[in-house]
Amino acid sequence: MGLLVDLHSEQGQSPWLDNLKRSWLENGEIALWVERGVRGITSNPSIFQKAIDGGEEYTEQLRRLVETGVSTEDTYWDLVVADIESALDILRPLYDESDCGDGYVSVEVSPSLARDTAATMAMARSLWDRIGQPNLYVKIPGTSEGLPAIRTMLSEGRNINVTLIFSLKRYKGVIEAYMSGLEDALEAGTDDLSRISSVASFFISRVDTEVDRRLEEVGTPEALALRGKAAVAQGQMAYRLATEAFQGPRWEALVAKGARVQRPLWASTSTKNPAYPDTLYVDTLIGPDTVNTLPDATLNDFENHGTVTRSIDLDPAGLDATWEAIGSLVDMDDVARVLEDEGVGSFSRSFDELLAVLERRSAELRSQEQA
Repeated sequence: MGLLVDLHSEQGQSPWLDNLKRSWLENGEIALWVERGVRGITSNPSIFQKAIDGGEEYTEQLRRLVETGVSTEDTYWDLVVADIESALDILRPLYDESDCGDGYVSVEVSPSLARDTAATMAMARSLWDRIGQPNLYVKIPGTSEGLPAIRTMLSEGRNINVTLIFSLKRYKGVIEAYMSGLEDALEAGTDDLSRISSVASFFISRVDTEVDRRLEEVGTPEALALRGKAAVAQGQMAYRLATEAFQGPRWEALVAKGARVQRPLWASTSTKNPAYPDTLYVDTLIGPDTVNTLPDATLNDFENHGTVTRSIDLDPAGLDATWEAIGSLVDMDDVARVLEDEGVGSFSRSFDELLAVLERRSAELRSQEQA
């Protein structure tokens, strides 16, 4: 069938598509990706900004919204929810066939709420209840403020994609929020945990971008030899952390009630540095009970010349040595802080820019109506 199908059938990793636009929903492109082996879809404000800014397929719905006089931000959510609902319908058969294992579509809460726990919870509830489909993931940033919201949403039976994870320390907190959320759900009277699902989105390529810059500032041969290794090493360390966390008496008690592993999801997996192989962040992070969400170009690259081989835990001693060497030269806690701030800021800017685009297009449509 193809390497994307093989990735799941042979190695237990689910390839997801990190892109969504209405033209693909309408012309059958999304359905074709599913046929090729894609098992889920992720989206974020940056993706929707590009789709809505460059797509005339939104004009008719936008025109209707302008006529009803809704606010610009409400207009954004109406457009986005329409796309999410269409994608959910396309992937629902996969969700059912896989017994809730895949077939998910993610929608992100407003990035401006990343530092506001209460507002994040309110919006996550609103999106979940508005869309009302079991194969929905609501994306909540894995900030310190996001962790309590994640735990609470899971305790209420809502599927959560924890996004913007940049450090092992924060990832431990994400796993704790997941397990505590499931325990809270049981205490609240939930009998079956099998319908509560979560993934933990570890951002990959941005780590190399930041760490490589710092290694080049150090400038020694040892430092320069470590360029392009931090992101993969951290992802592999995260996988080790997950395999250690999801075992033992506490976890087994949850499994007895139907709990599913919170799969690590590798995000930001297109290579930013042209000197690196275009499938670097796919070939090196293959292992069972994981997800890799890829832009369409990287999916095509992998299907063309990727390697379907378990790679995520093949060299534990080498991984330890690499991670220790990087940590001796670069403050990885500071890297995580910088990348989290940049990630939240980038999505917020995309959101603001998209609202500006919608305001401009709405004004143009109002002018046409008045002409």
